[in-house]
Amino acid sequence: MVQIRKSIGWCPQHDILFDNFTVAEHLFFYAQLKGLSQQRCPEEVKQMLHILNLEDKRNSRSKFLSGGMNRKLSIGITLIVGSKVLMLDEPTSGMDAISRRAIWDLLQQQKSDRTILLTTHFMDQLQCCGSSLFLKQKYGLYPHDPQTSC
Repeated sequence: MVQIRKSIGWCPQHDILFDNFTVAEHLFFYAQLKGLSQQRCPEEVKQMLHILNLEDKRNSRSKFLSGGMNRKLSIGITLIVGSKVLMLDEPTSGMDAISRRAIWDLLQQQKSDRTILLTTHFMDQLQCCGSSLFLKQKYGLYPHDPQTSC
């Protein structure tokens, strides 16, 4: 169970953040929760702040961040310590179009060696659509096979 907890990153639709924690404290807390040693946390937090472009918000309490910044932080919590299975429920809800695009690009960059389960209402990201029977007929039984295009 410990290994499972370490490998899963979850981003619910509504932010579950501690009002009085700073951005860095959130990332540090969740990195330790996922089993990263206290000595390695500062470097992991620094890297995640850079990836999220939140370096200037490092010491800001989450209650003072915009909705979009809080969503970025929630996504960072999901990604921290290289989680292998990501579950993202409407990760860009409440974001403007530019911020939303930046998050989609970030997820594209971070998808290698990870499994991402994503729910969204933004259909412009949809790459294949159809019933399970249609998709199996079109792309085969194993869509992760490199010979398929889905």
